[in-house]
Amino acid sequence: AAATGAPDPLVVEVAARLRAGEAVAAIARAVGLGERQLHRRSLDAFGYGPRTLGRILRLRRALALVRVGLPFAEVACVAGYADQAHLSREVRALAGTTLRAYAAGPDGANSETPPPSGSSTTA
Repeated sequence: AAATGAPDPLVVEVAARLRAGEAVAAIARAVGLGERQLHRRSLDAFGYGPRTLGRILRLRRALALVRVGLPFAEVACVAGYADQAHLSREVRALAGTTLRAYAAGPDGANSETPPPSGSSTTA
């Protein structure tokens, strides 16, 4: 699949399952790989492991909710974070800005730091 430019169907399935919030161990079982094999395949496809990709995809869901104006605590709950503080830590760790600055838009956020992308091809 890589030689033709078409995404690996297994990688597409992994990304979809991560996007849905499934646990890495459950995904590995579902696609018939060990967790280490899944990690290697994810590194090859995305540049980082499945847990990191899952964090990025969850943050992308949360940031989409922030952009439509939901309160931060509600965003945290809907996106699967323990609380607003957990969401805030993830924004800082993965996007390099604060949640409040991100919500303020380009004038408030560090414009040099793009939001986390996941993968440009399959995630």
